[in-house]
Amino acid sequence: MIRAGIYGATGYVGYELVKLLHGHPQVEIAFATSQSSAGARLSDLYPCPYDLPLIAPEDVDLGGVDVAFQCLPHGESMSAVAQVRAADVKAVDLSADFRLQDVGVYEQWYKVSHTAADLLGEAVYGLTEVYRDQIAGASLVACPGCYPTSVLLALYPLARGGHLDDGRIIVDSKSGTSGRGRKLSQGSLFVEVNEDFRPYSIGRAHRHLPEMEQELAAWGCADVRVTFSPHLLPVNRGILSTIYVTLEPGWSVERLVATYREQYAGEPFVHVLPEGKLASLAYVANTNRCAISFAQVGDDEFVLVSAIDNLLKGASGQALQCMNLMFGLDETMGLPR
Repeated sequence: MIRAGIYGATGYVGYELVKLLHGHPQVEIAFATSQSSAGARLSDLYPCPYDLPLIAPEDVDLGGVDVAFQCLPHGESMSAVAQVRAADVKAVDLSADFRLQDVGVYEQWYKVSHTAADLLGEAVYGLTEVYRDQIAGASLVACPGCYPTSVLLALYPLARGGHLDDGRIIVDSKSGTSGRGRKLSQGSLFVEVNEDFRPYSIGRAHRHLPEMEQELAAWGCADVRVTFSPHLLPVNRGILSTIYVTLEPGWSVERLVATYREQYAGEPFVHVLPEGKLASLAYVANTNRCAISFAQVGDDEFVLVSAIDNLLKGASGQALQCMNLMFGLDETMGLPR
């Protein structure tokens, strides 16, 4: 059995991870931390059957632990990951702290000093469909952000083939309110969110933007500029991204479907929809899937539509998929399809 620890088990992502690990046939939970609820049990906070004791992060004993997940906000994962790696325990980090390889870019966008920059060299970006082999041999995986997961999976086949030549991509994404986390804030209150639909951090202001452009550059698209506009949907979970691209002559929806199905052949969690079908949250809710579809606007303009569950494929599910690879297991083990 793999003994797994969870830092930050009481947030939405941490709780989803508890549920996944609890049902995983090869994992037992070694510890779960909560800074604000140490001494309680998870069942005291959620209506659930998991009487998991919650401990303070400083009380963690990493002896006998094989892997630790950091479900913490940016800026708080660095010390936990450093502690875990110093104990020679594998780390799967769900924050932004190890996604960006340039420390200056990270500090510019996240407004905190990076205190574990020496670990960036061993961090592997956890987009399994692209970096599967590297993840399998990794000791530290930086799970992608939820928005970048939906966008990058939709763009990878075109970027890899050298077809994003226009230099400009427009991304319009919508996320359920769980993407804002469980911490109390006015903007997440029911009365504020219900019967409303609002943009935020639009254009080139959202922190996930440099992550998208970092990966596109790694795939040969260093000159591509992304305009990214996220929105808050009055639903609990899910992300739907509509992505506007210009391609060279000769493309059609039929060709896009064929290209993507060839690229993602055998991928258990990427579903390329047939011509005439458009991805929606209903395709992916409560699963680890990413659904991708296409529409043609003009001779060379296309809209890619990508949908994921932000708490699963965009966070805890992707983290477990990475863990499975790191320990040589079937990567679908314990994951809803």
